[in-house]
Amino acid sequence: MEEQKTRNEKLWKIIDPGVSYFKRNLGILIALLLMMAIVSCLSNNFLKGSNLLNILRQISTNTFLSFGMLFVILIGGIDLSVGSLVAFSGVMVAYGLGVWHLPLFLAVLISLVLSTLVGVFNGGIVSKTGIHPFVVTLATETIFRGVAMLIAKGAPIRITNKQFIKFGTSYLGPVAYPIIYAFIIMFICFVLLNRTKFGRHMYAIGGNRVAAKFAGINIDKTETMVYTISAFLAGLAGIVLASRMTAGVPAAGTGYELDAIAAVVLGGASFTGGVGTVGGTLIGAIIIGVIANGLNMLNVASFWQYIVKGIVILLAVLIDVLRKKRKTQLDVKKIKGED
Repeated sequence: MEEQKTRNEKLWKIIDPGVSYFKRNLGILIALLLMMAIVSCLSNNFLKGSNLLNILRQISTNTFLSFGMLFVILIGGIDLSVGSLVAFSGVMVAYGLGVWHLPLFLAVLISLVLSTLVGVFNGGIVSKTGIHPFVVTLATETIFRGVAMLIAKGAPIRITNKQFIKFGTSYLGPVAYPIIYAFIIMFICFVLLNRTKFGRHMYAIGGNRVAAKFAGINIDKTETMVYTISAFLAGLAGIVLASRMTAGVPAAGTGYELDAIAAVVLGGASFTGGVGTVGGTLIGAIIIGVIANGLNMLNVASFWQYIVKGIVILLAVLIDVLRKKRKTQLDVKKIKGED
């Protein structure tokens, strides 16, 4: 009897984190399923396997950015530079291959390193000077959009390297490589957030910055690492996108930072920091993809997508504010009850 009880306790320790994770994302998951049901009723082709895989392929770039943005928002920050870094890294790898005639590995490495250094710069300026990350990353967004335009002279740089093109266009069975990359990154981010000291520090900083400092957490170091990871993922997204487009396009990534923010907020993260999950962010990215795909299938003008995304973001933030207000009211009632 005692042995059976011990086995049950061990089994529950394994199952409980998954159950808790599912509960935290239940609301957004229901919203996704409801949205998919509505679109499928309006379009017979929506639930076809090929279309669902197409949605995942289309959102793969956004998921790269969204997981990086999740880290930034968890510490109470924001990163507006990721869209321009998508263009910058794509242009750099195309320039390295087409103009400098570098080996594939070296061209990719240089592009990634330069993109990552932008994140180091963002994090360093934010943590050392106290300038709001909105201002810092808005400045770098503008700077590196301009740098991409200068390098490419305002026009796409064609890529003819077949090996590089396969990197973003090949398939493993029916599954496109970018989908596989996205799930690998998702797993790594999940481990970082939930199984490492670095992840705990992010939640602590976002939850209460002052308490985190008194707890001995190196806020400057953590903050710099977070912006570095965000920039690295943006650079990687740009390289994959350039492979898919077979060109480094200086105008690529325009507005991508808004899609990433929308995915994170829809996934249940709080703009004030300390709240958010990788699973919720993935669901948020899928919702953005379903909206775009559904409107396209219904032959709705693409301009409506911007309106719908804006409304969705506003509603998600409003829900977060109302949820926090309700929590504060409950906490006040508990304190009064104790008194």
